[in-house]
Amino acid sequence: MAAAEQPHDNHDPATAGPSRPHGKVFLVGAGPGDPGLITLRGIECLGRADVVVYDYLVNSVIVEHAPTSAERICLGKHGRSRIWPQEEINRQLVELAQAGKQVVRLKGGDPAVFARGAEEIDALRHHGIAFEVVPGITAALAAGSYAGIPITHRKLASAVALVTGREEDDKESAAIDYGALASFPGTLVVYMGVTTAPTWTAALISAGRSPDTPTAIVRRCSLPDQRLIQCTLGEVAGRMSGENRIRPPAIVIVGDVTTLAPTLSWFDKRPLFGQTIMVTRPRAQAASLAGLLSEQGANVVLQPAIEITEPTDWHPVDDAIRQLHHYDWLVFSSTNGVQFFVERLLASGWDTRSLGGLKIAAVGPGTAQALSRYYLTADLQPDEFHAEGLTEELDQHASGQRFLIPRASRGREVLPDKLRRAGGAVDQIVVYRSQDVEVPAPETQSRLAAGEIDWVTVTSSAIARALAKMFGEDLRKARLASLSPITSATLRELGFEPSIEAASHTMQGLVDALLKSE
Repeated sequence: MAAAEQPHDNHDPATAGPSRPHGKVFLVGAGPGDPGLITLRGIECLGRADVVVYDYLVNSVIVEHAPTSAERICLGKHGRSRIWPQEEINRQLVELAQAGKQVVRLKGGDPAVFARGAEEIDALRHHGIAFEVVPGITAALAAGSYAGIPITHRKLASAVALVTGREEDDKESAAIDYGALASFPGTLVVYMGVTTAPTWTAALISAGRSPDTPTAIVRRCSLPDQRLIQCTLGEVAGRMSGENRIRPPAIVIVGDVTTLAPTLSWFDKRPLFGQTIMVTRPRAQAASLAGLLSEQGANVVLQPAIEITEPTDWHPVDDAIRQLHHYDWLVFSSTNGVQFFVERLLASGWDTRSLGGLKIAAVGPGTAQALSRYYLTADLQPDEFHAEGLTEELDQHASGQRFLIPRASRGREVLPDKLRRAGGAVDQIVVYRSQDVEVPAPETQSRLAAGEIDWVTVTSSAIARALAKMFGEDLRKARLASLSPITSATLRELGFEPSIEAASHTMQGLVDALLKSE
């Protein structure tokens, strides 16, 4: 009789089903810096994340694609907070997934290019945790588009080598063959080579690479403060030391392709490149202006001066909604008024058909556009985009008419007062609260005080007053860009002279004024 087979454990944690519910980890490449360079798949993963674990080099704007409820864990920043060691990161990912979380591990660039992604995958596989790797744009590839340096070129370089400037200290022998790299017939791109520049440049030159080889250092590739330094291989180490030394993050590109940058670059030729501009609109509204400025090359700093929230009491709004049939006109003087009023209307079980008997007035194109998102069209919009202009247009319709004005918790009384004087009956309802932000972000405050912010945009009187309280005399260390004569008048009342004023009182008009000032 054959001996019974001895039991054995052939459990493979990478393939066996989990003994208890596990989450999943998505290793997502965040790209080189510009938040627009993350992939659609990366955004999809962020959209369902319970936790986002991210490197300090990841643009914080990208993290905002995650739900507001998602936990955010930054793995430390040099000089600011403790840097997490790799082993601790691995443990954290495992523990979060074992707790059933959907985890997005955001990495700068691409997870498979000098990002230690393989080590994190090994840890996940060892514990039987499901994972997915989402590629990102690595800095070497971004440099071709953003610094005007194509790393391959049919005449200058038919091959490219990605090289680390720093190897692990515990390696038994160096894995980099500098002799082979010195004779490599193409472009070399050196990552993580800032602090070790004297070592690897000397090794290349010793192995036969000419110290006169054209070279470029690209710092903070694709970001508004991107810097391109063209030099030779022999000069790189000197650029990385001294008082004005270049600091990480930076890549070094070695080869003849770097000579093409002056003719192929476009990124640093945009009209607002090098200008740091503070956008002070409420956080939910800042994107439109920030986007227009970024497209022109500006380095945008978001610092809301006011915050917008729901009213403390919805009853007056609900009562007005039930009485809509008593009004002739619905008058909106802001995009916030549109959003909060219509959303409350819909949340109360009504729909836009209940506005069918009303004429709608909008203060300007931005407010009209907000209406269009709900498939509503303004019957009246003034040529001058402010309360006075709206009042002048409505004056001829005011006598005997009933007006409902959804508005903020504070603001000027110009519109209701003039409509009443013109014979109209006016009811106002507070559909949102406007409150000052009293304490700015510490980094923003220090940058303004140091004169590192070139422009501060001021798009309303409320924002002007909030900025004056928040920053005081430091506000004079930047130039002020005003949206309208009314905003400018408020600034002057506060003792601050605007440097420019938009001719057209829209976000695009404000950007146009900034472009003309350069």
